Amino acid sequence: MTSEDKKPSPNGALEGIRVVDLTSVVLGAYATALLGDMGADVIKIESPSPKNGQGGDIMRWAGDTPSGEASGLGPMFLTINRNKRSVLLDLKKQAARDALLKLIATADVFAANVRYDGLKRLGLSYEDVKAVKPDIVYVIGTGYGEDGPYGGRPAYDDMIQAASGISSMMSEVDGDPRPRFFPTLIADKTTGLFMANAIVTALFHKERTGEGQFVEVPMMESMVSFLLAEHLYGETYDPPTGPIGYVRVTAPDRKPYKTADGYIAILPYSDQQWRDFFNLGGKPDLFETDARFATYENRTRNIQGLYAMVEEVTVHKTTAEWEKELGANDIPHARVNKLGDLRHDPHLDAVGLFEKRNHPHEGPYWSLNHPVNYEGSPASVRRDAPVLGEHTQEVMKEAGLNETEIAALGD
Repeated sequence: MTSEDKKPSPNGALEGIRVVDLTSVVLGAYATALLGDMGADVIKIESPSPKNGQGGDIMRWAGDTPSGEASGLGPMFLTINRNKRSVLLDLKKQAARDALLKLIATADVFAANVRYDGLKRLGLSYEDVKAVKPDIVYVIGTGYGEDGPYGGRPAYDDMIQAASGISSMMSEVDGDPRPRFFPTLIADKTTGLFMANAIVTALFHKERTGEGQFVEVPMMESMVSFLLAEHLYGETYDPPTGPIGYVRVTAPDRKPYKTADGYIAILPYSDQQWRDFFNLGGKPDLFETDARFATYENRTRNIQGLYAMVEEVTVHKTTAEWEKELGANDIPHARVNKLGDLRHDPHLDAVGLFEKRNHPHEGPYWSLNHPVNYEGSPASVRRDAPVLGEHTQEVMKEAGLNETEIAALGD
């Protein structure tokens, strides 16, 4: 799908909501990109300091551009900074801080993911911001909750994967004691989802009560909550009824299974699906002859043995043969895609997840459309990621600054 193919659609549910966005890198930028998809006017405040590449969000300078020039429009930046306007302000200068506060007075949300002490030093604490906008929704993404002993520590995805237990999970599966990072920014992006949800929830509270509030979204607490939703398991009860860690998920043989020509993911779930699967694999009497697998409870207790038997069956047919037979019997399965396969997946193509757009500065690129479908208030990509400071004058005029005041911001 291309941007030219898309028909105009109703605006998203957050149309009319203005977000003053001091976030950067991935966590906060991902969260505010989701808000922008849903119609919010997201104004990205960036610093002219050259310590991050050539200024602005450091993600501007990660990866190559088609032009080969240092345009500040790196591939990751394009993906998570769509639907935003860029304003360049040196907040160490009083004139810039005053201008930002005028802008905040027109906003509904103030979002940041720098350390709170840094915001205080800039005169942008919750109390400072509330003074110019009493009903502001002030949301800050932090590494750790400010009330705990880790409060104020710097945090990135790697630190939180380590501290939250995420990096130890592969050891639970394969017995290798070396911790490993998941090869995706799982802590940043998951906490970004928590942050977007927190902002929408606080806006709903404001809609009901007229009150803004301070909201803290700590990475570590968010990721421990995320991880232990299933893995608290036997330690949910006091005293424990079993070990910590959901045994089905940590079973060594829970994996994509080898077929005659590749790999496939298979997860029979109901009693009937398991019986049908082993019937297809030439073991029709397994559930009648082995009590370990006859019920859901018994299968969970003996899951390692059950998963080990799956690959004994799958290797005798090709992936395509398994897809056909499993589909005919309504048994959950999926072909194993690699990163390079996703752009050409027929389902993703049919639902239009990828949209070819034409960036005014870097030319054609692939954009990821919002994955959630809202019938009455569709999300959309309306703006390509901005160049650094592209909208400074436009936004500052909206905030009520005159030409002289805007010119002074560059001094």
